[in-house]
Amino acid sequence: MAGVMAMTEKEKMIAGECYSAVDPQLLAELVVTQEILVEYNALPPADRQRKREIIKSLFGRVADDEVVINPPFHCDYGKQISVGKHFFANFNFTVLDEAPVTIGDNCFIGPNVSIYTACHSTDPVRRNERVEWARPVTIGDNVWIGGSVTILPGVSIGDNVTIGAGSVVVKDIPSNCVAAGNPCKEVKKLKGN
Repeated sequence: MAGVMAMTEKEKMIAGECYSAVDPQLLAELVVTQEILVEYNALPPADRQRKREIIKSLFGRVADDEVVINPPFHCDYGKQISVGKHFFANFNFTVLDEAPVTIGDNCFIGPNVSIYTACHSTDPVRRNERVEWARPVTIGDNVWIGGSVTILPGVSIGDNVTIGAGSVVVKDIPSNCVAAGNPCKEVKKLKGN
């Protein structure tokens, strides 16, 4: 059809469609983010103001100034990350934010936690073509993610949830529970919520 512009690889990525992970525009944006994170991760521990400034400029949304992310921190783009009020993440927090990662208020992330949105084909031929797609991750309010948890693409975690250390979250977790394991599943319903 005449006049219809083809989507860029970045537009495809944001739309959740298959895209080329080796697109020059995307690779250039990854380098810019990595340069910003080199500065962030090298800052002195007492320079909290500069750390907040960097995170607020890097992320798509930061709800307030009470954001703390202990370095080292790693992400792909940053702009796809949104955090609510009173956000805390401990050392070695990694977010592959090819799709939106939305985190609610009063969330605490333990050390060595990874959130992935990027998906890859199980077909080695297709995978070697560097074609990817991405699925968003959503985490509700009042959530504690224990150390060394991995959250996979497309997962939603409800409000008032604790995810046990070492868990691999492969499917949605309902609100008001404790969940743990590999694969992660509800192990205790919280009363009074």
